[in-house]
Parts: sequence; C-alpha cells; structure tokens
Amino acid sequence: MDKKGPVIIIEDDEDDRFILIEIFTKLNYPNKVIFFSDGEKALEFLNKAETIPFLILSDINMPKLDGFALRNKLRQDEKLAIKCIPYLFFSTALNQQAVIDAYSTSAQGFFVKPASINEIEETISIIMEYWYKCAAPNNF
Repeated sequence: MDKKGPVIIIEDDEDDRFILIEIFTKLNYPNKVIFFSDGEKALEFLNKAETIPFLILSDINMPKLDGFALRNKLRQDEKLAIKCIPYLFFSTALNQQAVIDAYSTSAQGFFVKPASINEIEETISIIMEYWYKCAAPNNF
C-alpha cells in the first residue's frame, strides 16, 4: 500500500461510477482515482503499473472477471501480493454467503453501498481515513 498511490475502483455500473467521481472530487483526497468496468481490465493495469495503489474498492458482480475471482488472482500472484494493496468489497450484493466468500479471499473489508449519496460519502470518508492511519509493511 502506498498512501500516495491511486485508488482503484472496479465498478461496472455507470451511475455508481458517476456518484463516486462526485464524492471523491468533493472529499478532495490527493490520491488519483482510477476506474475499471471489469476485473480483467483492472488486473491488466495492476500487472503493468509501476506505482502501488493505495487501495482497491471492488464491486462483486461484474462482467469478465468478478470481484471474488479478481481478489483470488491478486492473492495468488506473488508479484502483486507482496504489494499489500488493501482490497475492499463495495457492493449492493449483501447476503451472508457473499460476506463469507469475501472474507475467505482475505479481503480487508466488505462495505454495503448505501442508498443515499450522503451515506456513500460518509462510508468513503471512513474507508479513506482508516487506511491513511493504517500501517502496512511497505510503508517503511
């Protein structure tokens, strides 16, 4: 995790991407925000990127490569796993099995997308502030 690195958001819903753009703009964090519409494109970027992302916010249900499959690929890739990138699910797919599946991939969090923009903003702010304060092995 690089606290100055980009925030990677993997979200296939255009309306949700627009809302998240507005929220990150309003919150004015210094991190660049990079969006991907599917896990395959995100994985391609992560394999080529020279910078280490600050964190990954991933939806679950996406075309080509869903959030669970992407998380598993990142864990199994030694080159990517060593980067210690926090992987958080941010999804409307809330049920006990989805939460169990998320944590079985060693995800660092599962957040439900709230219904209101104000609640989404509050959740994003909490996530960002937590990870800014968190220490990771490659912060030294």
